[in-house]
Amino acid sequence: MLKKFIGTKAFYVSVILLIVPMIVQQGITQFVNLLDNVMVGRLGTAPMSGVAIVNQIVFIFNLTIFGGLSGASIFGAQFYGKGDHKGLRDTFRFRLLFSLAVLVIGILMFLFLGESLFKLYLNEEASSAADLAATLDYANEYMLITLWGLLPFVVVQCFSSTLRDVGETVSPMIASVIAILVNLVLNYLLIFGSFGFPKMGVAGAALATVIARWLEMFYLVGRTYRNRAKFKFVQGAFRSFRIPLSLVKKIAVTGTPLLLNETLWSIGMATINMCYATRGLTAVAATNINATVWNLFSIVMAAMGNAIGILSGQLLGANEIEKAKDTVRKLLVFSVAANLVMGGLIMASAPFIPHIYNTEEVVRHTATRLLLISGAFLPLSAYVQGTYFTIRSGGKTFITFLFDCVFTWVVCLPIAYLLCNFTGLSVIWVFFFVQLAEVIKAVIGAVMLRSGIWAKNVVGARQEDQPLPESPVSDTPL
Repeated sequence: MLKKFIGTKAFYVSVILLIVPMIVQQGITQFVNLLDNVMVGRLGTAPMSGVAIVNQIVFIFNLTIFGGLSGASIFGAQFYGKGDHKGLRDTFRFRLLFSLAVLVIGILMFLFLGESLFKLYLNEEASSAADLAATLDYANEYMLITLWGLLPFVVVQCFSSTLRDVGETVSPMIASVIAILVNLVLNYLLIFGSFGFPKMGVAGAALATVIARWLEMFYLVGRTYRNRAKFKFVQGAFRSFRIPLSLVKKIAVTGTPLLLNETLWSIGMATINMCYATRGLTAVAATNINATVWNLFSIVMAAMGNAIGILSGQLLGANEIEKAKDTVRKLLVFSVAANLVMGGLIMASAPFIPHIYNTEEVVRHTATRLLLISGAFLPLSAYVQGTYFTIRSGGKTFITFLFDCVFTWVVCLPIAYLLCNFTGLSVIWVFFFVQLAEVIKAVIGAVMLRSGIWAKNVVGARQEDQPLPESPVSDTPL
């Protein structure tokens, strides 16, 4: 029984070597995001709330990009597992074309609909007119500068997602570390006007992010091309943007549910946050603090989810179905155990972190309670996310659409809406009941995993003249 759920020492060493670069990358990123959030928070509740509102809308854009790239990544990981570098190159081209199309649409929507969307988070009955006007001004100021960073963001996502398909996580990690260190230094200089730099406040925070993203893009693209003998997907990638129509159709059929899932899920989450905002700017600020801290402590969960998707996809592409099932089972157990520890750390730090923000005591109190709830549910969230990536790796994207997006809209959002609009419950209790719905999702996920319907090869058998890439995970004893 233990061998069924627990791997060998070599297995865990291999997994750790794969996920550590992702954890380091995300860990530094989220830590700097926390510091950025604190720096903006030092300006007051209105600036912090304005930035948080913009980031809610940017979150939808980001998830739309991730959703579109996810469909290509399913094929990319399996093409690599099959040894088909041309197929991987075609998925890379698809990612670039898709991302640029979404970029144009996203910029137009921000410019013409941005302010109208921001106003949806401002409740006139729960906050003063002066506070709401100031928050909206900060949001508009931050948004207009942030738009300049969207292009490098999408390019980085295309390159880093393709690199992860081949098991390369170091290059994106280094690029991210460079960017976030630059972002951190520039935030300090530009937000507060340190060392003679202009004191730009919220605008300084946005400008720092934009500069950092451009540097990240230049580094990652340059490093990938310097190592193009290793990363063969970039060899001749820009000579033509022709992609086999059959592959486009396959990615579209498989990826559209993922695209819709990520986009509609992010809209659903943004709408849930709008429900929380009916409790006033206090709730906006507190949920922003909770989300920022949770993102920092959930880095292990995110890395394990990516690892499950990459490893199971490669094994499925190599037609090692039973090994894929065994690997996923062990990785899920490992992920839940690791996030049990991380959840405990969130709960232990919950009473202290909100006090580093320059905000009202009621905001700190609310944020503390939200963090305690988030920490308690983190192991469950890790299992649910691992289940999502497992089902997705086998191309069952319509099921993941039902599992993730539809569940959010049919279960989580109605809970938040009904409790916020028809009860007097505080945002703390509303947040708790929304999180509790994850129990239902976990049960559904367990049933689907046990059925084995996800374990499918979607790219065909490996050709004999194409060598099978060495798996980054080994279960062979050291």
